Amino acid sequence: MIELRGVGYSYSGDALLSDISLTLAPGSFHFLTGPSGAGKTTLLKLCYLELKSTSGQVTLFGRPAQEIGRDGIARIRRRIGVVHQDCRFLDHLPVLDNIALPLTVAGHPPEAHREELGELLAWVGLEARARALPPELSGGERQRAALARAIVMSPDVILADEPTGNLDWEMSLRLLTLLTELNRLGKSVLIATHDLNLIRQAKTQVAARVLRIRNRHLVAAGADL
Repeated sequence: MIELRGVGYSYSGDALLSDISLTLAPGSFHFLTGPSGAGKTTLLKLCYLELKSTSGQVTLFGRPAQEIGRDGIARIRRRIGVVHQDCRFLDHLPVLDNIALPLTVAGHPPEAHREELGELLAWVGLEARARALPPELSGGERQRAALARAIVMSPDVILADEPTGNLDWEMSLRLLTLLTELNRLGKSVLIATHDLNLIRQAKTQVAARVLRIRNRHLVAAGADL
């Protein structure tokens, strides 16, 4: 569904990523790890065309990135759910309205999806927080709300950038369980994380491939994981 072949990205003339090849097949589960500043967030942005590669080929759902115009990118992003590290909520809107924003942007009135939204809130355990404002949420609640917003359009691929970075272990496991459940439903999942304990725990639940960015390149993680 998303394929990178020989992809590179340079920032201010300096190469951050070089010769990256990655295939996110239907139903696959990947972890992306590496030190801070290695380019994990940049790689995720290349996957959903927030950034354009400076070399190589990015293909999304069978279409080369250079052939996809602005309207095409907007349509394709409906098939990719992104959980940002900083959540990016509109703090003046209740949780339910924040989660429903992708529906609104796509021209689907949230009122017509009230039942589905209620089920989604229940699935992430936030039905009692539907009218709360984002600043009133705990860290775990914010991340679960961010996940709900990312999947409200029923995407084929979920990209999560350090989704457990600010959570305690119990809440990290809860979020991981939600992501593995989505994977069992056929969704492709790519999680960027520095938490090796989370990766080890996930590998007891799902067949996950672990990749590491090292010296600008993407390599398979060693057996130490």
